[in-house]
Amino acid sequence: MRPGYKIHFLSDFHLGVPDAASSLAREKRICAFLDEAAKDAEEIYLLGDLFDFWFEWKRAVPRGHVRLLGKLAELTDRGIPVHLFLGNHDMWIFDYVPGETGVIVHREPVVREIGGKRFYIGHGDGLGPGDHGYKFIKAVFRNPVCQWLFARLHPNFALWVGDALSGQSRRKSYENDRRWLGEDKEWLMQYCREMLQKDHFDYMVFGHRHLPIDMEIAPGSRYINLGDWISYFTYATFDGHELKLVKRTSDGPLSGDLRITGGPAV
Repeated sequence: MRPGYKIHFLSDFHLGVPDAASSLAREKRICAFLDEAAKDAEEIYLLGDLFDFWFEWKRAVPRGHVRLLGKLAELTDRGIPVHLFLGNHDMWIFDYVPGETGVIVHREPVVREIGGKRFYIGHGDGLGPGDHGYKFIKAVFRNPVCQWLFARLHPNFALWVGDALSGQSRRKSYENDRRWLGEDKEWLMQYCREMLQKDHFDYMVFGHRHLPIDMEIAPGSRYINLGDWISYFTYATFDGHELKLVKRTSDGPLSGDLRITGGPAV
């Protein structure tokens, strides 16, 4: 990494909900953050669920979100690599978003060595021992035949169906997004510990969970969940030496380091 530069990680914007006005306000807040982050960004990692629902047809895409899409294009035009990990709400991003904005799309977790530290980075959906129902649905949604069949639907009807399914999923997980479930039910934490049995990672960084979490789960290894930009407005920054989970205030500056040991960052 270049001296003085940073890598920023953020996730789970869910643009489009709960209504147009609040989604637009959130989108403007995210774009303002990206403007500031661009001043010292070596890279930016977006860990999925930028949109509450997204599907790309050959000649059509969902309306809205033009400020974010334009901002991503601006960042990559300036030479800042932007990595986009597909989440469970926007897994049907195909070639339009990367083609228009220049982001680098990742459909699976990746391993990176940055500044001498080993990172394991992904959205986080479908990982760990539980959530078998979602794992089945994910396999169906990723099936090319199912995607082709869905694309045959008129966009007006298809987006209505997609919004309904996304809303159902969001309501089901709403309460869990705001509380620590205990180590026996925190599947991403269990997944991290399983991975650490095979290899060492300094930082294992995910979205999806919506709850800001920063835990040392093995000597020298931390599990970071980025929270979201609906309730918490949290993200992580790596300065070449240490990864910190931080919260953005309504005005823009940071409110401090959320790092803790042994539990969720709430």
